[in-house]
Amino acid sequence: MFLGIDIGTSAVKALVLDETGSVVASSNAGLDVSRPRPLWSEQDPDDWWRAVDSAVRVLAEAGHTSRVRAVGLSGQMHGATLLDDSDRPLRPAILWNDGRSLEACRRLEEKQPRSRLITGNLAMPGFTAPKVLWLKEHEPDLFSKLRRVLLPKDYVRLRMTGEAISDCSDASGTLWLDVEKRRWSAEMLEACDLDPASMPSLVEGSDMGGRLRPEVARAWGMEPVPVAGGAGDQAAGAVGAGVVDPGMASLSLGTSGVLFAADDRFRSNPDRAAHSFCHALPERWHQMSVVLSAASCLSWIASVVGARDEGALLHEIEKAAPSDPRLLFLPYLSGERTPHNDPEATGVFVGLSHDSDRAALGRAVLEGVAFAFADAQDVLLDAGADFDEVAVIGGGARSELWGRILASALGRTLVYRDSAEVGPALGAARLARLCLGEGTISEVCTPPPIVHTVAPEVALVDSLSPKLENFRDTYRRLRLNS
Repeated sequence: MFLGIDIGTSAVKALVLDETGSVVASSNAGLDVSRPRPLWSEQDPDDWWRAVDSAVRVLAEAGHTSRVRAVGLSGQMHGATLLDDSDRPLRPAILWNDGRSLEACRRLEEKQPRSRLITGNLAMPGFTAPKVLWLKEHEPDLFSKLRRVLLPKDYVRLRMTGEAISDCSDASGTLWLDVEKRRWSAEMLEACDLDPASMPSLVEGSDMGGRLRPEVARAWGMEPVPVAGGAGDQAAGAVGAGVVDPGMASLSLGTSGVLFAADDRFRSNPDRAAHSFCHALPERWHQMSVVLSAASCLSWIASVVGARDEGALLHEIEKAAPSDPRLLFLPYLSGERTPHNDPEATGVFVGLSHDSDRAALGRAVLEGVAFAFADAQDVLLDAGADFDEVAVIGGGARSELWGRILASALGRTLVYRDSAEVGPALGAARLARLCLGEGTISEVCTPPPIVHTVAPEVALVDSLSPKLENFRDTYRRLRLNS
């Protein structure tokens, strides 16, 4: 058996995979996000550990962990987990969807003018390095005590193994990695006044990245087994979906949304906010576009309009009349990353009327997120990505209606595979298997069985195309007038 753990933003997911690659059991534990000020988004790092421990103990109590031979980790990317010389958090972690460090991004690129050449990426508030510059400028007493910076899943690894280790895919999102050469950049660390000793050791996602401490292993009902290097959640999700070779792509519908294209070479398009990162596997890279609010938009509108839950609202939308051609939603509830790099962008409804009922608003939200993905796709194609069909992963993958809208907005067939909603945890378990040498990448990282496919619909394409142009024009107009 192999244990995969994904430290998400809203929940921790843990699953056990057997030797045939089938999911035997899974467990979730919820997480809360704190937003103490506008643009801020934080979590207590110890909450991650408590949620991981809770989720794994549920599996252990059901007898699913005793045969686990390796553990894999996946996690939300970019979060700045800031530790003192006792490896204790100095403050709450600053998360991927935190927008406070926009000015620090500008200063970082001024301090190191080769930043985009070194990292292949534009400095954006979501990334880790600008958050540390913000800390130095706004909380200098804490910066003076800073001895180590870890990403969320690697803080959990530290608690699990006692070792400070990261992997190349997750480290790509810090702005401290030379992504093409897969190593820390001394120049980028110097620009943040950080000692290289502050950084964890680097391994590939499929390599060994520590071993469970005996006391943790006992609590979880297993031996002190190896822990794989693991991956950032998007790379892990791609491994779970079998998106590991050039020409393959995935679309993640989680709290945020990600369009991900695998590659066997490093390509970049930083000026349009494309992300160029290492994949979780050796000698592989990927490009991705990030939409900061995806399934979270559906959760938000369901709460605002008083729907019982997201599923109930989706059912209402499916039964309602076709979408209102005048009604648009800009899904920038947490700002936006690709293609705008605009943390101050906000969510907007345009075209409201007396006929705009709960279902109409919900439908506009589904379409708005789909239009954001269409923008994201244009950026990847401009960066040289080449793909046809797209595998859908994440919790939002359960909605067939949303799939029809997305396929028609993107003009691509969407493929829904088994276990799509647990993609990152599944990918983490697969990396655990690889770290033991249990099969090759092509044998372990196969696409799961297809459950169904959704192709673009001519009528939907025709109705959505003019709305997409209005969507883009609305953002431009609002941005110019802000």
